[in-house]
Amino acid sequence: MRRVGLLGVGSYLPERVMANSEWEGYCGAEAEWIASRTGIRERRIAAPEETTVDLAVRAAEDALAKGGIAPEELTELIVATDTPEVFAPDTAAFVQHRLGLREIPAYDLAGSGCAGFILGLALAASRVRDEGGKAMVIAVELISRIMDWRDRRVAPLFGDGAGAAIVGESDRLEILVTYNATDGSGADALGLEVGGTRVPPTLELVARGEHKHVILQGERIFRQAIKRMIEAGELVLQRAGLGPSEVALLIPGQANIHIIEAVAQGLGIPLGRVAVNLDRYGDTGSAAFPIALDEALRSGRIRPGDHVLMVAFGMGFHWGGALIRC
Repeated sequence: MRRVGLLGVGSYLPERVMANSEWEGYCGAEAEWIASRTGIRERRIAAPEETTVDLAVRAAEDALAKGGIAPEELTELIVATDTPEVFAPDTAAFVQHRLGLREIPAYDLAGSGCAGFILGLALAASRVRDEGGKAMVIAVELISRIMDWRDRRVAPLFGDGAGAAIVGESDRLEILVTYNATDGSGADALGLEVGGTRVPPTLELVARGEHKHVILQGERIFRQAIKRMIEAGELVLQRAGLGPSEVALLIPGQANIHIIEAVAQGLGIPLGRVAVNLDRYGDTGSAAFPIALDEALRSGRIRPGDHVLMVAFGMGFHWGGALIRC
């Protein structure tokens, strides 16, 4: 069986930094109230002219450059996003064209929130093990464009960003184990309801801003996120035959600092070995994982032989984990 790893990892964050203090004018949320509840102090916001494809392409180009890989070498493209360029066709089609890729399979993974990147990573690894080649996984979210900035429950939580990883035959940054699961009974706990076939958009709904109304059952999501990410981490480590002490870096979903702390404690991993970037970027959804991995590689926080454990939980409910050996 082919050994599969990451040939290049890249990321892109918009230039605009939006501090917590700015939210008081939009939704009445005070800076310290946001920080104490979430751990978020600032986030990046895409420029008005930037779209999801722009963010995705910038991250992809960064990954290609760092891996020394030409666009024509890619054999598959997977884009994980819940904020697509348009309703249809998928964002991957636009990205494929912008990057100048060959006529390769290109498709979106949507609707799994923070779990999208790990799901894409599992699919890419499976494809490369079976057929060879080089598959790119992009996770991108431009959440500021689709949310209601007057909603203090939701608006201060998110930030815009993108990350990308190229999966290919390699023993460097080797993907050892992946795991993904779904419990659809939680599908009503988090999401955007207006816009599909159940509740089609109408002029009246749009006029009231209902198309940007996020369903958010906070306490239910909080409990499930902690439980499922701990389960995913334990299962992945068990399959790899490793213990918590052998994890050099834990990258959890970046939704809330209190969730991160609880997951780290539940897995027995000290906070000093946990990647946290939500204080600077907010919750960037599944893009948080390649962004954090890229930062860890650039800073030297992880070195050859280290194990990196990623655990994610997203709407749906979808969750998963992945273990990488540097």
